[in-house]
Amino acid sequence: MKHFRKLRSGVDPKPFLDEIASVPNAWGLSQGRQEKIAVQREALAIPLRGLRKSAIGDRARRDVHESRWTSASAGFPRARAFLESVAAAEDAILGRGKIVCLPAGRRVYPHIDRGAYYEVRDRYHFVLRSTQGSWMRAGDEEMRMREGELWWFDNHAMHEAMNDGEEDRIHMIFDMLPRARAAEVFGETEAA
Repeated sequence: MKHFRKLRSGVDPKPFLDEIASVPNAWGLSQGRQEKIAVQREALAIPLRGLRKSAIGDRARRDVHESRWTSASAGFPRARAFLESVAAAEDAILGRGKIVCLPAGRRVYPHIDRGAYYEVRDRYHFVLRSTQGSWMRAGDEEMRMREGELWWFDNHAMHEAMNDGEEDRIHMIFDMLPRARAAEVFGETEAA
């Protein structure tokens, strides 16, 4: 497979799901994803890491490389620790990240992630809940990701997702910049 690669399996999703359940109105904290990104309009999201707004300047949001932990992420220490551990294991720098819920019967519409930010980063999905496996397509390949699995997938190819199950599908989705490309993105001083 060229558009999907499983990195881990057998990770217990229950502690992460318990953490989400412990935060009052977790899915109502932010509606930016469904309001601003048409292809994501049917998904709910808890932003953990977002772009650094002070770095936007005259750039489009998709070209801003700088990111930071959101204020809401303080309520999700287990999720934050997981993201940091994956970044360390992959020798990478965390970019943007979120916990996403795709309700039953909903979808993420076909798209390609474009812009300078996405060109240099890899996209990961950690499946927290998906009773019959999370269906995704990237390029000419289809995959069903299972609970407790961590996947890299090619978001530079046309991709889409659908929840054809009867329960909410919950993933932690995040981007990482390989440390070897840090100087190319941030310059020698910032990369150090």
